Amino acid sequence: MIYWAPLLHFYQPPLQLPEILRKVCVESYQPLVELFQQYPHSKVTVNICGVLTEMLWESGHQDIITGLTKLAERGQLEFTGSAKYHPILPLVPKEEMSRQIRRNHLTSRHFFGDVYDPRGFFLPELAYSQDVVETVAATRHQWLLLSGVACPVEWAVDTIYQLPDDAEPLAVFFRDDILSNKISFQTIDSQGFLEHLRAMGQGRKDVYVITAMDAETFGHHIQNWDRLFLGEVYEALQAEPAHYAHVRQRTVLAEQHRDLVALAKNGGAKEIEMVTISELLSRFPKGPVIQPHASSWSTSKEDLAHHNPFPLWKDPQNPLHQLQWEHMNLTIQAVQVAEQVDDNAESQRYAGIARGLLDPALHSCQFWWASQRPMWDVNMILRGLHQQEQALVNALKAVQVSGASPEIKRESHYRYAAANHLSNKAMERIIET
Repeated sequence: MIYWAPLLHFYQPPLQLPEILRKVCVESYQPLVELFQQYPHSKVTVNICGVLTEMLWESGHQDIITGLTKLAERGQLEFTGSAKYHPILPLVPKEEMSRQIRRNHLTSRHFFGDVYDPRGFFLPELAYSQDVVETVAATRHQWLLLSGVACPVEWAVDTIYQLPDDAEPLAVFFRDDILSNKISFQTIDSQGFLEHLRAMGQGRKDVYVITAMDAETFGHHIQNWDRLFLGEVYEALQAEPAHYAHVRQRTVLAEQHRDLVALAKNGGAKEIEMVTISELLSRFPKGPVIQPHASSWSTSKEDLAHHNPFPLWKDPQNPLHQLQWEHMNLTIQAVQVAEQVDDNAESQRYAGIARGLLDPALHSCQFWWASQRPMWDVNMILRGLHQQEQALVNALKAVQVSGASPEIKRESHYRYAAANHLSNKAMERIIET
């Protein structure tokens, strides 16, 4: 049996424009929910960041939340844990990691209810380093998904590797990067995908394959790809003979679609079962403990060779990335100090505002748009900087109106001045680029 475990990652940045969110909902999220409902045998693991769930609710797209909830109640869908505002977790302090994970859980539990009970964890951008393991394990998740490029040993298709941890080791799964990217970039069709899965199972008793990609791939990035790829795969994997009889009678079927139905009728598709990732835990034995490479799902082998595990978010050769992260680290320090000294109502108010601004300011998109590989968007970079600056100002105000020592207040001013200098240098770099 070939077990196919697909994962879809739903995410929009906290600064997303309302018209873009509406477009993504209409083109991708709503059709995907309808597609899963149409094919009750389909299975999917879903990560949806808490910030997006809040945005859906506030913008009138509650139907998507309701649809995902019902799919989870039917057992077709499992949710994963994640970080609420989609930060690159290995690049932020552990306190911020923990806070983002907790806030994501609380937000998701609020909107999805008891069906939100994740066993697995999705790292934003699949950005991994050993630093995240302890924090994720402490939140009682049972598995992590990493990019295939992170795998340091023989590729596993019938065992499940484990991550080192002082307590119970986490199971670690690896996404099939090649197959996932072929789907994401439309270089494989539904028939080719099924043939690929069947070839994997030749000569083996049981194997598994995991694909993972942005949910927006289907319908938003690639128009109608939800129907032209997923829909055709689901039809081919449909088990009821009556269904195939009905499909054969449809005169509008394309030649490729008839080939898919024939594949299923001949028994090939019956060798494939869709499962959630967590279901793999009970179907395959544990493997040895390994130490994966620090990486993301956008990291190449060449990047690893150059000790550049997160090239789209913190490239050592990207001066703007360096300025952004220096500014971010000063912002985090400023807010943490403000929270430590907020000893009266006014300072608590400013510190609360600073914290509320910092949480979403950690989002990854501002760095992604500054990567120039080839992504570049001046306004997304500026909006990220402005978010941080607002958090800085409120953190400084919190310290100044508190009972903190003159030394702490002086250090806060210096920190703000240094951050302001970095922001100006970043602006110059943006204008010159």
